[in-house]
Amino acid sequence: MTRHTDVVVIGGGQAGLAAGYHLRRQGLDFVVLDADPAPGGSWQYMWDSLRLFSPAEHSSLPGRLMPTRPGRTYPGAAHVVAYLTDYEKRYGLPVQHGTRVDAVRRDDDGDGLMVETDAGTWRARAVISATGTWSRPFVPAVPGRGLFTGRQLHTVDYRCPADFTGPGDLAAGGRRRVIVVGGGNSGAQIAADLALDGNVGVTWVTRRPPRFLPDDIDGRALFDVATARRRALEQGRGDTGGVASLGDIVAVPPVRAARDAGRLSARPMVAQLTATGARWADGSHTRADAIVWCTGFRPAVAHLAPLGLRGPRGHIPTDGTRALGEPRLHLLGYGDWTGPASATLIGVGRPARDAARDIARLLRQTAAGSASSLPIAASTDGSTR
Repeated sequence: MTRHTDVVVIGGGQAGLAAGYHLRRQGLDFVVLDADPAPGGSWQYMWDSLRLFSPAEHSSLPGRLMPTRPGRTYPGAAHVVAYLTDYEKRYGLPVQHGTRVDAVRRDDDGDGLMVETDAGTWRARAVISATGTWSRPFVPAVPGRGLFTGRQLHTVDYRCPADFTGPGDLAAGGRRRVIVVGGGNSGAQIAADLALDGNVGVTWVTRRPPRFLPDDIDGRALFDVATARRRALEQGRGDTGGVASLGDIVAVPPVRAARDAGRLSARPMVAQLTATGARWADGSHTRADAIVWCTGFRPAVAHLAPLGLRGPRGHIPTDGTRALGEPRLHLLGYGDWTGPASATLIGVGRPARDAARDIARLLRQTAAGSASSLPIAASTDGSTR
């Protein structure tokens, strides 16, 4: 059986919920399909010590401020999960958890999009894809990666330093040796988490020297910078460079503590991996029991493959959030290419609003066009009505 609705939102994380909020305000019929069995999006899978870059009041979705917690300036992942769970319930958003979307196709008659799931098919007049990147971790093709005999994890697999405790290399004083690869926020936070624990020997590896943002810069300032860049581009002024012009790593308290204690010094990227560790360009070798790849993600858009829209690096070309090759499809929350700061809690609200407005306008135009194309009915007296 095929079910019908105005809009199908794919993904029930922060972007999907923000989309639902604004679709409701536009008076549209919609459903949110989410593969996870419970609310919270990717936040329910984050590592234990993770903290937001911004205070709670600056990390909110549209319509509902994130509540603060006494003594916690920067909320943790569990607090975000609780907030998203409450948000979904508070606004009565029609989220169907445990529903995986397999494919989105054009309807044979060309008037809609067919959303195929493991629980049946939906026919929609428009689709918002908000599946994020968490389910598509990226690991670079470093020479010798297949030779390494220790554990290899990605950011998505990391939880806490206790996972690495136990008998280690005697040369390391009985501590496990872990190489953390990646010069972004995840790499810095995880390297700091391990280094501050003291029970793990950590080697932090970055492709270029790490660039810390000034200590007084957090998510509030970053959002302002991203907004200023968007406005400059919209007005035809020069590109300010946005957040990237300031640095790569927000110096949240644990990162500052590890850096100031001299425990967060980065080495250059390895030349190759060996069975027992990593070798550098100068020939030196470091033994390791595990490698944590904090090397980013790719957009999770395989379900859109039947539409034939994929561009460079897996990105689908867009105008704002709207796919250039399919005006009934919007992409939300994947990064700046689908809206400045759209991959953040506070930043996704504006592009979600714009997407909902654009869809409402498109559906009104489509409905008006269909009405104007209807034949004029003849009355029994020969007149028309």
